[in-house]
Amino acid sequence: MSGVTLEKVIKRYGDTQVIHGVDLDIEHGEFCVFVGPSGCGKSTLLRMVAGLEETTEGTIHIGPRDVTRLDPSDRGVSMVFQTYALYPHMTVEENMGFGLKMTGHPKAAITEKVAEASRILKLDEYLKRKPKALSGGQRQRVAIGRAIVRGPEVFLFDEPLSNLDAELRVEMRVEIARLHKEIGATMIYVTHDQVEAMTLADKIVVLRAGRIEQVGAPMELYRDPDNRFVAGFIGSPSMNFLAGTVSGDSVSSEGLGTSIAKTASAQDGQNVLIGLRPEHLEITPGGQHRVDLTESLGGVSYAYITCPSGEKIVVEERGDHRSSEGDMVGLVIDPNHLFLFDAKTEARLR
Repeated sequence: MSGVTLEKVIKRYGDTQVIHGVDLDIEHGEFCVFVGPSGCGKSTLLRMVAGLEETTEGTIHIGPRDVTRLDPSDRGVSMVFQTYALYPHMTVEENMGFGLKMTGHPKAAITEKVAEASRILKLDEYLKRKPKALSGGQRQRVAIGRAIVRGPEVFLFDEPLSNLDAELRVEMRVEIARLHKEIGATMIYVTHDQVEAMTLADKIVVLRAGRIEQVGAPMELYRDPDNRFVAGFIGSPSMNFLAGTVSGDSVSSEGLGTSIAKTASAQDGQNVLIGLRPEHLEITPGGQHRVDLTESLGGVSYAYITCPSGEKIVVEERGDHRSSEGDMVGLVIDPNHLFLFDAKTEARLR
């Protein structure tokens, strides 16, 4: 198994540049997740590592080897796609072993590797079935099994759970996490779902418009984002943002209807964005904020609120007392959980 290093990687399609000088180190055995909105370049970057997209400039190393110009088959990677890509006329066993068969591996070796992969993925009882007789989750496990039998240095996953329903997504997240723990391989995983990123990753790479915005462990990004984009992308529901102005040692906000002690270095009179996560706000009875809608998820509820300024925020509520639609409420803010961002550059003020 090996790590992956990208140095000043650029991708152009004609005159259009879509990846802008990416530098990234993924350690041996690390589970690295690329996240970002649609069109940010995360799948393109993954396909460049796989060799399915040509690298315009820069280098890609897998372990000590420069694989930038190597064919996909020579890179030591296996890729799991969103669409499973199974052969419908073959059994599970045949699908999993097909790649090894085509490269001339002995039948006994193929049987052994397929048996080991099916044990890891709990597919033993399905080996003689064809894909049409399997559920979506089972088909995806077969696709992962096909990758395992090749014994790659690096596993690549391109939104592998996006075709599954909500319950199966959770089940497969657990399966993939268990797989990583058992085989200890380097894995790179692409998703637009930040919940998948938070639950699976050792390291998250947040991408926007072909550039890396921030790299870090899931809770590091959650607790210490570098800019508004990362703060808003990591966390569900998203962080609330309200316009504010610095005045001395406090920040005033029309939306909050109050001033809050300043916790970051910002200049007097500077226009800022105040960032507050839904769980760091508390609702009190009576006030100038209107509850437009509540969503109850059992142990937690979310109140969607309109501020006096017209700005919208979301507040998480727990416990016995929950707000109702139409309530007029106040807000309590903990300044220790306040984030400030420059209103113009959107960079974090620390």
